[in-house]
Amino acid sequence: MDKKDWQKKGAGHRQRLRDKFIEKGIGSFTDAEILELLLSLGTPRQDCKERARAAIKRFGSLAAVLETPLETLQEIKGIGPNNAFAVRFVHETARKFLKERPRGKSYINAASEVVEYLRHSMTRRETEVFVAIFLDSRNGVIDIQELFQGTLSSSAVYPREVIKTALSMNAAAMVFAHNHPSGHLEPSPADHAITRRLFLAAKLMEMNVLDHIIIGNGEKYYSFAEHGIMDEICQANASLL
Repeated sequence: MDKKDWQKKGAGHRQRLRDKFIEKGIGSFTDAEILELLLSLGTPRQDCKERARAAIKRFGSLAAVLETPLETLQEIKGIGPNNAFAVRFVHETARKFLKERPRGKSYINAASEVVEYLRHSMTRRETEVFVAIFLDSRNGVIDIQELFQGTLSSSAVYPREVIKTALSMNAAAMVFAHNHPSGHLEPSPADHAITRRLFLAAKLMEMNVLDHIIIGNGEKYYSFAEHGIMDEICQANASLL
């Protein structure tokens, strides 16, 4: 098969994948097929099937590939700067979309969208990341911001800075979240301590803390509010409020 025939065959394969997406949606794709199309955005005239399979095999999943640094991704034979850029650009676009989607909506109705964004942005991070969701007086989402990095046990979260940011946004309430790189969801003593400190600091400024969410691996998360911990903190500190 000469080069022209090879390119024609590859173009036909990519078109079949595109038609499959239009007809059946992304749910009908394997991880390797999704990655193959993403890689082809960077090199539309080249066959990216084997590159995609090699990347999935090395890193374990599509999610892992998407979170892989550009330099590391290019260690896969055949994946160059253009391919890696296409993958990262699409990934960052999806992250921005998920972050923007809950804005302006009531947190009560958009909680699942917030958790979806948090899972997308925080899962597979190698260090703990602390995020604050700032809400208005109607619990509408104003913004979602990553404020601190590092383990909570090392006092990396500063309530004064959190409250300062909340005041600058005229927030009336907040929801906090952080990830556990280990994948374990059970809150640590440090998690409980920082939640109480943030709750008290917010109350002094007439703000509410509605929840603290721990993001694990995959679809799992732990909600302080759902487990009754926020109510316990409120009752335990009622005399101070």
